[in-house]
Formats: sequence, C-alpha cells, structure tokens
Amino acid sequence: MTDTPDYKAESPALEAWRMFRRNIPALCGVAMLTVIVLATLYGTFFYSGDPFDVVWAPHEPPGATPEFPLGTDYLGRNIVAGMLTGGGPTLAVGAAAAAITMVIGISLGALAGYYGGWVDNLLMRITEFFQVLPALLFAMVLVTLFSPSLWTIAIAIGVVSWPQTARLTRAEFLKIKELEYVTAARAIGARNKRIIWKVILPNAMPPLIVSATLTIGVAILFEAGLSFLGLGDPNVMSWGLMIGANREYILDAWWPVTFPGLAIFFTVFAVSLIGDGLNDAFNPKLRER
Repeated sequence: MTDTPDYKAESPALEAWRMFRRNIPALCGVAMLTVIVLATLYGTFFYSGDPFDVVWAPHEPPGATPEFPLGTDYLGRNIVAGMLTGGGPTLAVGAAAAAITMVIGISLGALAGYYGGWVDNLLMRITEFFQVLPALLFAMVLVTLFSPSLWTIAIAIGVVSWPQTARLTRAEFLKIKELEYVTAARAIGARNKRIIWKVILPNAMPPLIVSATLTIGVAILFEAGLSFLGLGDPNVMSWGLMIGANREYILDAWWPVTFPGLAIFFTVFAVSLIGDGLNDAFNPKLRER
C-alpha cells in the first residue's frame, strides 16, 4: 500500500498572487507605476518650484541650462516642475474617475443581473443609451456646464465610462446567481441585499478588478484629451494641461509636449501591463495550465 501525498488546497487569492508574481511584464508594470507614483509624491521635495512660475526664457531646449534639465515651455516655465507637480492631479483624476465608473457600473449591473425581468430591461436600456452617446462629446458638455475642475473632469469621465462595467457585472451575476451556494443562501433565508453584496459580488470581483485597473488608464487618457482641448482646470497643473498649453508650438519646440506625453504613455502602459497580469492571474484556465 502506497501513501498518497497530502496536498494542501491553496486559496484563490494566494493562487492568483502566485500567478501574478510569475508574470514578468506585470511586475515590470508594477515597478514602473511605483516609480511614477513616488516621483509625483516626493519629487517636489528634491526639486522644488512652482510649475506656473516664469523662471527662464521661453523654449529653452533640454540640457541647455543645468537648472532646467528638460527645458522650459512657451512661457518660460520649468518643465521638470510641471512634470513632478502635474503627475499627482493626473493620477488622482484617473483613480477618482475609475472609482466613480466602478460604483455606478457595479451597482446597476448587479441589480440588473440579480433581479432580471423588468428591472434588467430598464437598466439595460439606460446602459445602452449611455453607451451610444459620443463619450468625449458628452464629457465635454458636462465639463463645460459645471466649469472645468479636477472633480468635474473625474465625474464627467466616470459618467460616460460605466456602461461596459455594468454589462460585465450583469454577466457575472447572471452566471453566479444560479450556483449552489447562492441557492443555499436563499434557502436559509438570506435577504436579497445580503445575497447581492455579501455572497455574489465578492465572487464576481476578479474580472471587475481587472476592469477597474484598465479603466484607470482610459481615464488618464480621457483627462489628457479634455485638457488638450482646453477643458482642463487652468489653476491646477497636470500632464494633460501641459500638452494642451504647448500644442500650438510643437513644430518650434517639441519638448514641452513630448515629456508629459511620454509620462502619460508610460503610466498607461504600466497600468495596462498590471491589468493584463491580473487578468492572467484570475483566469482559471491559465491557473490550471
């Protein structure tokens, strides 16, 4: 008689973490995003300066003056100061817009998927209405009506970005609500509110976490687009505002647009790598493989 090895079951969270940490591109994304976040949080302690101050001649090229290694913009403002100061608002708008998107999308999608019937039909018709609206144009109208600020930009992005999250949540709820443990919860008298938020939603979170991660990148690009069109908050420096303010002079001076553009690119790229890594980590087929 041979002894069979006793395998200890691994929790889904630990298994997902094991898959994620083996994903080299995802770890590179975490490293890149960590460096960017630390630079925006603590960079001004080592390189202080008001990004709105005119400190030198306009369009000073990068490297021409040691005090301004990335040069100056069309007004003579320090680009390094703008990069370090503008990263915080850009990332904050992205995170806030993603949070608003997830709150609206998960709430409507959960109700539609769980109750079905006329509730599902009504909420999905509302979702389809917002889905067919031109997202950028609708966001521009909202920001214009309520005056440009970080909060109005984040809210506008969240309001136009939630339909995809709602559809994903609905699909997960339709699949999970028929499983045995949900039926057991109903059998013991659990209320609908508890079943939705305490039983089904935690098990539907893996794909929603991936969606939230990718939404941050989309929101950052959205904010940059609004700022490029002149709808950013003029009193708060951001990477999008830097690009929008210097766009007319790009043929004469490439650096005031290129450096914040590269910052946005690497931030969105890092977030995308993390999102892909999370998608692979939470994918049961890949874990089995």
